[in-house]
Amino acid sequence: MNTPIPETLNMLMLTLTAAGAVFLLLFLVMYARLHAFIALMVVSILAGLFSGMPVKKIIETMQEGMAGTLGFLAIVVALGAMFGRILHETGALEQIAIKLITCFGEKRTNLAIGITGLVCALPLFFDVAIVLLIGIVFTITNRLGGNVVKTAIPLFAGVAAAAAFLLPGPTPMLVASQMNADFGWMILIGICAAIPAMLIAGPLFGNFISQHVFIALPENYQGNESKKGKMPSFMFSLLIVLFPLALVGLKTLSNYFLVKDSIAEQWLEFIGHPFIALLLACLLAIYSLGFRYGMNREKVMEICSAAIQPAGIILLITGAGGVFKQILINSGVGPVLGNALMNTGLPIVLACFVLAGAVRIIQGSATVACLTTIGLILPVISEFGYSGAQLAALAVCISGGSIVLSHVNDSGFWLFSKFTGATEAQTLKTWTLMETILGTVGAIVGMLFFVFL
Repeated sequence: MNTPIPETLNMLMLTLTAAGAVFLLLFLVMYARLHAFIALMVVSILAGLFSGMPVKKIIETMQEGMAGTLGFLAIVVALGAMFGRILHETGALEQIAIKLITCFGEKRTNLAIGITGLVCALPLFFDVAIVLLIGIVFTITNRLGGNVVKTAIPLFAGVAAAAAFLLPGPTPMLVASQMNADFGWMILIGICAAIPAMLIAGPLFGNFISQHVFIALPENYQGNESKKGKMPSFMFSLLIVLFPLALVGLKTLSNYFLVKDSIAEQWLEFIGHPFIALLLACLLAIYSLGFRYGMNREKVMEICSAAIQPAGIILLITGAGGVFKQILINSGVGPVLGNALMNTGLPIVLACFVLAGAVRIIQGSATVACLTTIGLILPVISEFGYSGAQLAALAVCISGGSIVLSHVNDSGFWLFSKFTGATEAQTLKTWTLMETILGTVGAIVGMLFFVFL
């Protein structure tokens, strides 16, 4: 008769530990103004201590969480950053943007901008993509006149959709890896989620909200100069961008059409792994774009070195998020909260979305929200024997939840405000609503796939 009491108290203690950890993280980042990396490490240690973990196990778990996260992500981020910078410096991304805008015409410029953001952001970090593409918004607004909101929202929606749902983006790649999802299915479901989400949150919502919020061109806007000299063609540029996706897709197709463990299947598994696919894409970009269009070896080395410098802080914060996730799992907090969430009767797809959204609202980072949610939900779903395709659908639901209701604790909120000149109130009415629509529509697509797979 006395057995349930300790179990109940233990569950209560673990639940309070998880809630306290998240609120402490919010306090340290927003009010104490502590760097996110330090805050995550401090909160991870305290969560381990209060959950009753032995101090030796806390250290081992921190190493496990950091290594498990960065062992995969560091290679993806480094290669992806160099790949994207080469595409930018050679004018390949600019060619894609110009061609799409020309094809769609002025009346459908917003749609062209959204697709431009979606395609050009594939090999780039979210913030890097915005920095490189924001000039398109100002150029078109200056040419056509009107409201920055109408052109900025589609671009940010396209870039955010790519960052949340599409491989080889670092966050969806990481989520798929941590969930043990099938990468080929992740590409398919991610595309099916990203396109309608971008269309609704970008051009459609942009047209609507621009009637209620007006932002003028920045006073210091000087125009946007195109790159000089020879540039690659649109088709060649697009093929280079899609090259790593094609390799990853071949890996999945090999599972259905080739004999398992055959030589052909093993080689496609090898070249279709994100590490090899991005490495080959990076080499292809260097030799077919960099050297072919006038860059010498020193210039290529300079571009690649500059590309990976901003990745350091991204990797550190993401690695710290991995530590926090692993502490939640190894301490028992994850299984307890995961089971508690399942006992509420929520379908697993909705639970993934809600949990990711809650963590996102509290601490800001989409990547950390994804990792934390995986830490809470993985102990539960591992018992159900879901297929790689179903896990990919759940990964899309988590990614969708991780971007809703962005506010002042999210760097993307300030990025939009800084580049467009929007006030905090205007950013809440535009960026925050756009992100919420984007994440919700994408997650709904993931839920539909999960139901029918």
